[in-house]
Amino acid sequence: MSGEGFARPGESALDLERAARLAAQLRELTADGVQVACVIGGGNILRGGQTDRHGITRATADYMGMLATVINGLALCDALESNGVMARVMSAVDVHKVCEPFIRRRALRHLEKGRVVILVGGLGAPYFTTDTTAAQRAVELDCDLLLKATMVEGVFDRDPKQDPDAALFRDLSFDEVIRRQLRVMDQTAFALCRENSLPIVVFDMNAERGVVRAATGDPIGTLIHN
Repeated sequence: MSGEGFARPGESALDLERAARLAAQLRELTADGVQVACVIGGGNILRGGQTDRHGITRATADYMGMLATVINGLALCDALESNGVMARVMSAVDVHKVCEPFIRRRALRHLEKGRVVILVGGLGAPYFTTDTTAAQRAVELDCDLLLKATMVEGVFDRDPKQDPDAALFRDLSFDEVIRRQLRVMDQTAFALCRENSLPIVVFDMNAERGVVRAATGDPIGTLIHN
């Protein structure tokens, strides 16, 4: 979930109501026995364009963004536990007073116990996107599916914000994405998924029960697979 999913459209802030809506969907999934690891972005609190304008270096800006993801992760964790769902926030950067460090075996154990694992702090190093973090963690934790919540309905042949006649793809192979030169996620993240045969569902984060529908195989967004 990008940081945009934690803010109202056009705003740069943390909307606790949106965190609560996501928590409700994750509760529904865990009640059905689905193991959920959630990678969180921080763009609702800090965006790259903001730091560029003020002369902040890319590395510093990325570290600031990692800390922003911790704020979002803590909000989601509290929303989950308020709804009776046990959750753990695990960070790739050292903030041990507010959350656990990310340790693969510990994360797997939390998942086995039915806890939602909320992954924050990116990969703990600058120059990596939320997409790459999600792909890396999904492969590392042996996930069956990567859900990418976006601001559009799925993958289109053209930018739907620029062209109202853009066509939505419902089903694509990894090779088709490359052949058509479609923009799904950054190249590092996409390569990780392709090399490890990890299917991706790209869908609208504002769709009704979108996370639940994407995770349970309902036709929503775009499915990318081998």
